[in-house]
Amino acid sequence: MGRLAGKSVIITGAGSGIGRAAAQLFSKEGAKLIIVDRSESVHETAKLVSDAGGTIEAVTADAGSESDVKAYVEKALSKYGKLDAIWANAGVSGGLVPLLEQTVEQWQEILRINLIGPFLAIKHSMPHMVKQGHGSIVLTASVAGLKSGASGHPYASSKAGVISLVQTTAYSLSGTGVRINAVCPGLIETGMTKPIFDNAKERGTQGKIGQLNPLKRAGQPHELAAMGLFLASDDASYVNGQAIPVDGGLTASMPYAGKPI
Repeated sequence: MGRLAGKSVIITGAGSGIGRAAAQLFSKEGAKLIIVDRSESVHETAKLVSDAGGTIEAVTADAGSESDVKAYVEKALSKYGKLDAIWANAGVSGGLVPLLEQTVEQWQEILRINLIGPFLAIKHSMPHMVKQGHGSIVLTASVAGLKSGASGHPYASSKAGVISLVQTTAYSLSGTGVRINAVCPGLIETGMTKPIFDNAKERGTQGKIGQLNPLKRAGQPHELAAMGLFLASDDASYVNGQAIPVDGGLTASMPYAGKPI
């Protein structure tokens, strides 16, 4: 029996990267999936999972649109009859724009997807989980929401908001049997971070990628998917209201440039 055997799960941002890795891993563990992305690549993910024998349906939708979120939650309920877990993973980076060159419109779009999107996922999934008396909500935050220096201002602010959303929602869910947690990725090799890796290869400095964390490397999407699987499963039945870094140890210390002790 898989760790998610028979469970109905929604994963957003599943067109690539962490979301695609999560869809593949969750399916292997027995989950019945609704996967969501605004990119048509979500259907490629669905085919990968379906070809491997998984139960899955892809939905092209905007994670920051309330009508779209309501529709994909209703899709899970109508197809599988319940909703056991949701991973609100969809997000955008916004790039590294100097502070004085940033616009209100850029901030609004990043916050709409990265913070309002998870709020909407909670708003529309929570009532069904509370009625069932159980459920797991997982949000993707970031180490950029814990400390500065890992991203641009609007992205970091949106992810700090996600962490606060997890903490405040955990208490709103008191006594319901529904849990909520966040994963905080460090430097993970995905489509979002592709420019970092491409630039390093062009400069011949790819060996320095991840040098600031104790493992001295970047992470891979499947390593984040594994944490999401834990949080979505009953193995994490007493883990609630947490924002857990998956970052090779980056946030374990203040900045340190010396030799290992």
